[in-house]
Amino acid sequence: MTTLATKWLAWVGVFLVAVTVGLANAPADLPDMDGVPTAEAETVGMSSERLERLDRVMQGYIDRNEVAGVVTLVARHGKVVHFSALGKRDAESGAPMPHDAIFRIASMTKPITSTALMMLYEEGHFQLRDPISKWLPEFADMQVALPPPTQERTGRYKTIPAARPITVQHILTHTAGLANSYRGLMQPEFQEMSAQTKPGDTVGDMLKRLATLPLNFHPGDAWEYGRGTDVVGRLVEVMSGQTLDEFLRARIFEPLDMTDTHFYVPESKRGRFTALYHPNADGKIELTEAPTAASRFFAEPQVYFSGAGGLASTARDYFRFHQMMLNGGELEGTRILSRKTVELMIANHTGDKGIWLAGPGYGFDAIVTDLGPSGTPRSEGSYYWGGAYGTIFWVDPSEELIGILMTQIRPYTHLNTRADLATMTYQAIID
Repeated sequence: MTTLATKWLAWVGVFLVAVTVGLANAPADLPDMDGVPTAEAETVGMSSERLERLDRVMQGYIDRNEVAGVVTLVARHGKVVHFSALGKRDAESGAPMPHDAIFRIASMTKPITSTALMMLYEEGHFQLRDPISKWLPEFADMQVALPPPTQERTGRYKTIPAARPITVQHILTHTAGLANSYRGLMQPEFQEMSAQTKPGDTVGDMLKRLATLPLNFHPGDAWEYGRGTDVVGRLVEVMSGQTLDEFLRARIFEPLDMTDTHFYVPESKRGRFTALYHPNADGKIELTEAPTAASRFFAEPQVYFSGAGGLASTARDYFRFHQMMLNGGELEGTRILSRKTVELMIANHTGDKGIWLAGPGYGFDAIVTDLGPSGTPRSEGSYYWGGAYGTIFWVDPSEELIGILMTQIRPYTHLNTRADLATMTYQAIID
């Protein structure tokens, strides 16, 4: 046998060994992840038997008719060890839930939009303490609403000049004081303003109206959830010269192979879009919105790109985004951010300001800083957020762990699906 033939056979042997090892480590019950690394749970310090409890718990919600369907994904050390689709994508038609179902992710849009702005930060477009009025002059010289003195009894509020300008950091951390639909003195005015939105409006149009409303508090004085990330998205547009849709597609979705993440779902993918439900008086699901052309995710004109809550996505795509973040800004050789910028984003920027959740402070997502009050097994330094339709993600850098739950129900707070995802995942860790 020639030396060349001997070398060729040796390389073939090495290749076959590598393939055999790879197949041995690939879990047989996971679906095709289209290039996303998978592994048996035991190879990354988790128990596949204990992870099966996650399916049993989620199936219970479906059997009780409390949700139509669920997709859950768990990954550790960069490997997906659990990826399950249960129930129905559309209970009315009986369509089963596929692994690549497309969900309304609502506020889980926010981490992606904030990442886009921080990419521009790395290019030198701004500093975090810059006032946003440099790019959005409508937010200059803001007023703050205060209750009128009791003795005056005229009007709902009076205004005073804001003590300081709204900065980029305020907008990224929900500390700007913007009027919102949840709470605050300006809640009625915000709801009236929102009702003025009409087909063909852009986020920029909405923000010009928002900027006419007084703030609920002086920028930086408190934390209050609202539409700040729509401002983040608009800053991306003004600084980059692109629409938010164009920027995200070119700079994040295409580089990370997030092929099913959209502000408006293409017609070719409508067969994977999920129905949306709400609970009736008995806690059983009733249809809110069918996955049809009537949904706003298909409506024309397609010009309203909400950085605060406008995206639809899949569990696979959303995993790829957060694996990039967990890797310090890089995925499979594609760098989106530097490690130090990611560390800045997931730091606690709000100190001891009170926020809605027990345990965390707030970064550019949400940060667990106190394990006990948070009421979850997530490690300190974990970051997470959810969407209005019951979805949630969390990333635990200490355990190199990612959890994602996709479902479609609003309201969802009567259910423990989010907490169960964490409990059933962490109880499966065995190393």
